[in-house]
Amino acid sequence: MAGNGEVVSNKQVVLKNFVEGFPKETDMEVKTSSISLKVEEGSNAVVVKNLYLSCDPYMRNRMTFSENPEFASYIKGSPIQGYGVGKVVNSGHPEFKKGDLVWGTTGWEEYSLIKNPQVLFKIHHTDVPLSYYTGILGMPGITAWAGFYEICTPKKGEYVYISAASGAVGQLVGQFAKLMGCYVVGSAGSKEKVELLKNKFGFDDAFNYKEEKDLNAALKRCFPEGIDIYFENVGGKMLDAVLLNMRVRGRIAACGMISQYNLTQPEGVYNLMNVVYKRIRIEGILVFDFFHQYSKFSETVLPLIRAGKVVYVEDIAEGLENAPGALVGLFSGRNVGKQVVVVAKE
Repeated sequence: MAGNGEVVSNKQVVLKNFVEGFPKETDMEVKTSSISLKVEEGSNAVVVKNLYLSCDPYMRNRMTFSENPEFASYIKGSPIQGYGVGKVVNSGHPEFKKGDLVWGTTGWEEYSLIKNPQVLFKIHHTDVPLSYYTGILGMPGITAWAGFYEICTPKKGEYVYISAASGAVGQLVGQFAKLMGCYVVGSAGSKEKVELLKNKFGFDDAFNYKEEKDLNAALKRCFPEGIDIYFENVGGKMLDAVLLNMRVRGRIAACGMISQYNLTQPEGVYNLMNVVYKRIRIEGILVFDFFHQYSKFSETVLPLIRAGKVVYVEDIAEGLENAPGALVGLFSGRNVGKQVVVVAKE
């Protein structure tokens, strides 16, 4: 590792163009700049060496220009940002010291100067793979845990449906639901992913939505008595079909709507009167609202991982130069499991 005062080269993935429609690898560019590994005296900033980066569907929205202060666009010509795992190289913050392992918001680059270390969580448990802190023990994990337990308020024996169920969040929601004693069905976009849901994650049933001509009929086949809980990752036609199949006082946790991200004109939802008739509760989830519960979350999930009661599948891309392709691949379903980019192995 370079000395603390040294200026080193810094490979970066920067946003080249704001995106319309499906993102392309050419909307990003791999460049090399330089960075000082020394933190200015009196600063609270930290410099981290990035080890793992997380590819997540929400990043697509930040690649389109928006003036929404709740969800700021990336800056053209600057490194894109996301969740990652890193090692502290230098620190002006009293809570972080050189050598600490951390996860949180970082840049898509080899080294990042993080001026607001409040976006970082210190990693205390290294008996599990470090990459897990981009997934099951990071943002997707808290999202799954809070969305299912806090928003959906599940009860034993309820009927649970999860779309995009083999992804970073969906695979966990399904396993949490099975641990609760629920009946669980998921949908995914390939035969391989459907088999993963049933054989690896223990779902009661699963179907390939691409092979279904009628989503309403597919859901009626899987849930002849209706759905109590829907964990929403897809939106559009899938949400419309689910609304027809919800039970009275059903709950929907709206985590994402990946089918809509690349459309210039979002699809309409036509079956919303079911929300009224069936007294359905729909609530959106943003992970930031639950970061204060991270200790409670990790104390719950770590023992499940260690005991093998929850498993996690990752799709690993090696090297920062392959990060644009890994991110774009999310939107064609190329990844199987949680998409992670390895930048360095300590």
